[in-house]
Amino acid sequence: MPINITMPALSPTMEEGNLSKWLVKEGDKVSPGDVIAEIETDKATMEVEAVDEGTVAKLVVPAGTEGVKVNALIAVLAAEGEDASTAAKSGGGAAPAKIEAPKAEAPTSPSDGGGRAAGAGGGEPTAAPPTPAGRPADPPRKGEGEGRTFASPLARRIAKEAGVDVSGVTGTGPHGRVVKADVDAAIAGGGAKAAPAAKAPAGAPAAASAPAVKAMSDDQVLKLFEEGSYELVPHDNMRKTIARRLVEAKTTIPHFYLTLDCELDALLALRTQINAAAPIKKTDKGEAPAYKLSVNDMVIKAMAMALKAVPDANASWTEGAMVKHKHADVGVAVSIPGGLITPIIRHADEKSLSTISNEMKDLASRARSRKLKPEEYQGGTTAVSNLGMFGIKDFAAVINPPHATILAVGAGEERAVVKNGEIKIATVMSVTLSTDHRAVDGALGAELLVAFKRLIENPMGMLV
Repeated sequence: MPINITMPALSPTMEEGNLSKWLVKEGDKVSPGDVIAEIETDKATMEVEAVDEGTVAKLVVPAGTEGVKVNALIAVLAAEGEDASTAAKSGGGAAPAKIEAPKAEAPTSPSDGGGRAAGAGGGEPTAAPPTPAGRPADPPRKGEGEGRTFASPLARRIAKEAGVDVSGVTGTGPHGRVVKADVDAAIAGGGAKAAPAAKAPAGAPAAASAPAVKAMSDDQVLKLFEEGSYELVPHDNMRKTIARRLVEAKTTIPHFYLTLDCELDALLALRTQINAAAPIKKTDKGEAPAYKLSVNDMVIKAMAMALKAVPDANASWTEGAMVKHKHADVGVAVSIPGGLITPIIRHADEKSLSTISNEMKDLASRARSRKLKPEEYQGGTTAVSNLGMFGIKDFAAVINPPHATILAVGAGEERAVVKNGEIKIATVMSVTLSTDHRAVDGALGAELLVAFKRLIENPMGMLV
């Protein structure tokens, strides 16, 4: 029988992707492990491999198609001895996916996005995965179909906050269950009924009702500008994901901020000394130092060691438990065309400065060409965002779930400082720690930042 190939989920949070390129054509024979297509997610372009052997009978989704839902049929294989034309006509039935997706690290927090809607403003509910052949459907829940609306806890909470009655929302989950994507679509469409307000007890004073604040629609925004004075650039998957995650982070994580000034003179002197001692190695482009440390490399190391020194701050929040991490995995914000991504230096506290430096250069290079694997940018226990190279003195970064902290690093600049009652010149860098107050309290965040400052101002401690 024909073998269906479906759009794979290349990461735990992926709900749709762009089919960038087919590397096979109809009539080609493929074997397990053959690379057959390139799929573009919001963060990277990844190759996918065939699992079964057969002949490509039909390419259902053309190359270049955007917004292909996970589990959607994209191609049909004819099994050995089967006529390709017959398989192409009969393919498309319910069958398990036949593309092997790269293994991705599971998110450690519900806020990491599992099961979210496909894109900000898209308003399209996520289709439930097909039931594998031969497996009976789940039995209906008790009371289902008896007038009660079944909805996930998250969907109910979002509906309540938005003033939406879930009984007026059409569910697309199993057995008609209302999921988050359905509520998002109802809110975006403006067609959902408002939840009825509870009646106040007799004699109780009437409470003033605050008007609902709604975002302006696209048409309302465009009417504010003269026609022809702008051009519309459609959002790609990356920009949609960034927008959705930023809104989620700022509206669900109680941020608070701590700022300290760190003197850099000792660190800059040590960096110069270490780089001068770098051995020379031969490369394709000639001879070059084996490493060249940047200030950011030393910031990554100091942040990782500070987390190990203050282990209670090396945590992630979940509704059920606090996730205490055993290693310090530091994500580093890297600007790429159309957005940013945070590749992760794993076990940064255990690595030498030269290893961190070379690993960071490789990750940043592959991030800009969208060649990172999901496990190279998902997860992590904290993050660093450095805008010092642009001359930014200080700023506050938005926490990237499932992290509980992110360090915003400003420029190192000469400032007048008072030492022993005398005014002297020192190179000073301002850093701001954004913290999830649910996981890291004020005193604990301060302890973490002080540990970071101690390492930056006494950098020899990073070498022992």
